[in-house]
Amino acid sequence: MVEEQIQEFLGTGRRKNAVARVRISQGAGKFSVNGRPLDDYFVIEDQRNIALQPLAVTDTKTKFDVRINVKGGGLMGQAGAVRLGIARALQEVDANFRPLLKSSGFFTRDPRKKERKKYGQPGARKRFQYSKR
Repeated sequence: MVEEQIQEFLGTGRRKNAVARVRISQGAGKFSVNGRPLDDYFVIEDQRNIALQPLAVTDTKTKFDVRINVKGGGLMGQAGAVRLGIARALQEVDANFRPLLKSSGFFTRDPRKKERKKYGQPGARKRFQYSKR
């Protein structure tokens, strides 16, 4: 009996405090995020659209099965992390996808994070109210 080897391509994406580990394999377009269907995990349509942008640009939504493990941060940060992870995994699948994904800006990791609160102030930038008299 010959066992067929399923080839998986890995990609890691990060955004804010969210980390997504993405596994892509040949398939029929099934998506699972932390063991749940994509529509159940990302309930807001914008979050789903952000996460699936690399597959839409390369027109490969129905060609691959995608399994995602994501943790940390909020749902929008997780959607951004998934987008970067999918783009990196697609690059491993086919190097010809790289120029298309790069020109769309999917390989740029968003460096913005929450700024820390400073002492002597109520927040990161806001100052306490000044009273002259």
